[in-house]
Amino acid sequence: MARNTIRFVCQNCGAQYPRWSGRCDQCGEWNTLVEEDTAAAPVSGAARKARSGRPVQLSDLAGGDDQPPRVATGIAELDRVTGGGLVRGSALLVGGDPGIGKSTLLLQAAAQLARTGKRVVYVSGEEAIDQVRLRAQRLDLADTPVALAAETNVENILATLEDGPASDLVVIDSIQTLWTDAIESAPGTVSQVRASAQTLIRHAKRTGASVVLVGHVTKDGQIAGPRVVEHMVDAVLYFEGDGAHQFRVLRAVKNRFGPTDEIGVFEMTGAGLAEVPNPSALFLGDRDARAPGTAVFAGMEGTRPILVEIQALVAPTTLATPRRAVVGWDSSRLAMVLAVLDAHCGLKLGAQDVYLNVAGGLKIVEPAADLAVAAALVSSMARAALPADAVYFGEVSLSGAVRPVGHDTARLKEAEKLGFARAVVPVQSKRDAAPALSLSSVDTLAGLVAMIAVDGPRET
Repeated sequence: MARNTIRFVCQNCGAQYPRWSGRCDQCGEWNTLVEEDTAAAPVSGAARKARSGRPVQLSDLAGGDDQPPRVATGIAELDRVTGGGLVRGSALLVGGDPGIGKSTLLLQAAAQLARTGKRVVYVSGEEAIDQVRLRAQRLDLADTPVALAAETNVENILATLEDGPASDLVVIDSIQTLWTDAIESAPGTVSQVRASAQTLIRHAKRTGASVVLVGHVTKDGQIAGPRVVEHMVDAVLYFEGDGAHQFRVLRAVKNRFGPTDEIGVFEMTGAGLAEVPNPSALFLGDRDARAPGTAVFAGMEGTRPILVEIQALVAPTTLATPRRAVVGWDSSRLAMVLAVLDAHCGLKLGAQDVYLNVAGGLKIVEPAADLAVAAALVSSMARAALPADAVYFGEVSLSGAVRPVGHDTARLKEAEKLGFARAVVPVQSKRDAAPALSLSSVDTLAGLVAMIAVDGPRET
């Protein structure tokens, strides 16, 4: 007989407590502890011995499987983020805001795979089969041989998957709606999400099917449920986007079989999500090159170079504490660049309101954007437009020096391809990377300020 293991589990972080309290000590949230029975059915010794895996020699596995290690989905941007396609027997977790396009993307990927003869099963726990069919009709995918199911019980889902030919791809939309008979708690609780995910992951490892789990996100943008689910899966993808813009960014934050800094760019259209093979042209499409306070940053997202516009506005403040507003960049890094401009370049930005925006809604995390941000700030403060055919990249140190960054060749080649003729780079950058570009090297941030001052005002 199973031992009674009643616990109070935090629905925000998954922490367990023997008794109820109003506040979780782990995450600090209030009224998130819910009573759950975490008891599981006992496993006999014979069953445990039968389930145990025997170790094998790694050398014996070489060349033993002629199957391709990955299955391409037919969507190039999705394959780029996953590292070349879906790995057999892997589990992926896809998160994103409501209405961002997660179900649309996965339905398109399922249809593409089904057209190539793969067996694809799409299980919806939030919508009926007719609702999924209506979406497929809007996307012009109603004629694809995708197997649809509307079910929330994990045992019923596994029985359906094992009844018939082996599946190549299984999409679960979403993991928060599933429940299993082994856990006596409501669907969506931490115990149910953890147990359901673990059962589906075991099915993926045993059968070789690729399982994609859709996850809800919290108000902070994190995937809801216990964090242990993100550790259990092989890859975690976030679908990002802004309702004011038509494009979406699929970003990998964890990938056991590929890079973790790749992004895929999609454009939301009336016929679904369309791939954007050249994101730089999209982000720079509506650029006003004559306005002061704008600089083009040559960045890198994984192995892909991306050019994006940095917009800055420096204005006198009417408040006791100047305002600092940042969209798409790290606010702490902006504070550092402002301090360096103040201490080493003589620009008094402490009494100014500073607004910084990455055009198009893209989020930049690499420090190579420091030089472009500094150029945009100086341009806005001096009311002098920067050269329209120039790109900027480089890391700024606290001493005011401009440090080199990686992938110089890829950044400069992308700028040359889009018609830029000049690049402002650190001194240590390779001068033979792109001969068609005119390289202007700066070793300190003061040299950048002097360069902008020499060019003179260009505001029209």
